[in-house]
Amino acid sequence: MKFSRYIQFNAVPEWSENYLPYSKLKTLIYMIEKEKKASLNEYTTLLPTNQEDHVTFTKALDDALTKIIQFYTDKENEANIELDHLLSKPVANVIQTELLTIPSSSSIDIEDNRSFSTSMTLNQNTQLIDLYIYLCKLKSFVSLNMTAFTKILKKYDKVMNARQSQSYMFRHILEAYPFQAHTRDHLDDLIQQVEQIYSNDKKDKNDLAVLLAEQVTHDRNVIWRERLGQERKLNNLLTSETTAASIDQLRSVLIGVLSLAVFVYLLNSSLFEHIEQRRCFAVLVFASILWATELMPLFVTALLVPFLVIVLRVIRSQDETDEGKIIYTRLSTMEASKMVFGSMLSPVIMLLLGGFTIAAALNKYGIAKALASFVLSKAGTRPSRVLIVNMLVASMASMWISNVASPVLCLSLIQPILRNLPEGSSFGPCLIMGIALASNLGGIASPIASPQNVIAIQNMSPPPSWADWFCVSIPLCLLGNCLVCLWLLKSYGIKDQDQISKTTTTNTNNNKITGAQMYISCVTLFTIILWCIAHTYRDTLGDMGVIAIIPLIAFFGSGLLTKDEFNGFLWNVIILAMGGIALGKAVDSSGLLHTIAIHISERVMGLSTFQVLFVFSSLVLVIATFISHTVAALIVLPIVAKIGAQLPDPNPRLLVMGTAFVCSAAMGLPVSGFPNMTAISQENSLGVPYLKTKDFLRNGVPCSILIMLCIVTLGYVLMELTGI
Repeated sequence: MKFSRYIQFNAVPEWSENYLPYSKLKTLIYMIEKEKKASLNEYTTLLPTNQEDHVTFTKALDDALTKIIQFYTDKENEANIELDHLLSKPVANVIQTELLTIPSSSSIDIEDNRSFSTSMTLNQNTQLIDLYIYLCKLKSFVSLNMTAFTKILKKYDKVMNARQSQSYMFRHILEAYPFQAHTRDHLDDLIQQVEQIYSNDKKDKNDLAVLLAEQVTHDRNVIWRERLGQERKLNNLLTSETTAASIDQLRSVLIGVLSLAVFVYLLNSSLFEHIEQRRCFAVLVFASILWATELMPLFVTALLVPFLVIVLRVIRSQDETDEGKIIYTRLSTMEASKMVFGSMLSPVIMLLLGGFTIAAALNKYGIAKALASFVLSKAGTRPSRVLIVNMLVASMASMWISNVASPVLCLSLIQPILRNLPEGSSFGPCLIMGIALASNLGGIASPIASPQNVIAIQNMSPPPSWADWFCVSIPLCLLGNCLVCLWLLKSYGIKDQDQISKTTTTNTNNNKITGAQMYISCVTLFTIILWCIAHTYRDTLGDMGVIAIIPLIAFFGSGLLTKDEFNGFLWNVIILAMGGIALGKAVDSSGLLHTIAIHISERVMGLSTFQVLFVFSSLVLVIATFISHTVAALIVLPIVAKIGAQLPDPNPRLLVMGTAFVCSAAMGLPVSGFPNMTAISQENSLGVPYLKTKDFLRNGVPCSILIMLCIVTLGYVLMELTGI
């Protein structure tokens, strides 16, 4: 077996990224050799080497060694803390005291002392087993990396005709903390302490060796399953690529022809009196079909909207005569261009950019992951607690770094848990489903959590303060998470008796807080506080979009974020929001919105605000289940705002906010929002998906209905009390 396969086969799966990158270093050696041959124009194996070659290879070794030292130090510190925690318990203290007071020559057998037979609890034994396996894995980590360094240095000497292995080994490897003799002795001492404490409870320490062997076998099975899964996915990709491409092309052609036919028909229909309204309705339906079917990328459809609106001359101006009569004038394409493009770069777009900037900084400097890992490390081993903690972390992450990025982050954090679950365990699908639904719920938590919230603010006049938003969204988010958690535990039959091994939980790093992290945290909190009090100091601070410029200047101006992060923003989402603003401008300017609102108002005019909210919530729940949450908000929220303003007791802001919340609550299908799409793409090591569509139908649909009922009841009361 080649060593590259050997190191992969014997590595601890959850630590696989922290071993010496043997294959990459081997490739680097051959690249240096190839470049050397090309420069000398010689094709021999024995090549004269120079200092530049050594520097390149040594730099790669140094980087790998630094990473290994940091990783080992962190893990050893965690092991020391865990052992100190065990020894600090009353029972463990008794054991430790007895061990210290018994002479080495004493004939007293500690295992025969019955006071120890009942002193250790099952939980302590479990912790000891987990700690023993953890320490043995750490010992294996050191040994395997030592062998890897030795082999890669010999490989370099052989290929490059050099003599670097001995000098680098003595000057760097053997001097590094993980590979020093006293470090190995300390690690052996920790293992012996755990064995001694375990054996004091009338346990045979050989049991630990058996459990370790079982864990090693399990880890190797995990690795092989991953490799088999990768091969399986590659084979499936190769065999199905041609068929899938032909089916997709046929589907796209049919949808394209039908959507164009509908568009042409509506352009020439007589559904509305004015030509601007007929053409605007055609654009609205055409864009909705393209968004719903994703015939083109969503942002491309969003760019098509202003093009059609301007070319078809949908925009009108509104003038008032001296007699008070309103006259509508159809604008030329040049005048319409200025109006449409002027409206597209709104304060809402700056709010999105500010949110993306904060998210990028929190992610790049590990603040979001550190906070999430810290919370998850406190989750314990009870499945119900692990589930609800992961869900709350997902909602919290959605609140600040958007419900687009949060499921990706949270699903990466639970990979150790998923890898170590027994085959066929229902907790894996339950946990993934919980994170997806919680990320959707987190989409209501803050104004920047999801694009539909930004669209809602665009249709609320005056826009709500952040404090008002939190007063409504946080209770709904917490209640919704509790309801979803209870439903999932019941649906998947999860019981707390099935403990999750502590070795599968996420560990936190003990790294100190850096100056950059402190600066980012302060700027973020300062920006959020200003957003919360924006209404109070509107004359001084201006719109919330102006405040959103602060993190842009603070993070990019200081160099903490670079143009690469700026280029990496979700510009497709920004373009989508801009297209929605252009569509809203067209629907309003053409008079189409007014006409539709009048027809719907006639049917809901006798209803109360609560009843109207229930009607629109039910409607948007269905729409947003089948199409994107953002698209549903783009289409429905302007209509809701218009109708709300025409009710006998006008309350458009309440209706818009409530309906926007329901957009995020629609999570009954895999296509219902980005968190669901991310969740259904998760596969185990064999390439088998954890979730299927029936999982969303069985859990997402009822949970969507429950959350909608919470919004139209508790949410309605909170919005009334807040004055929205």
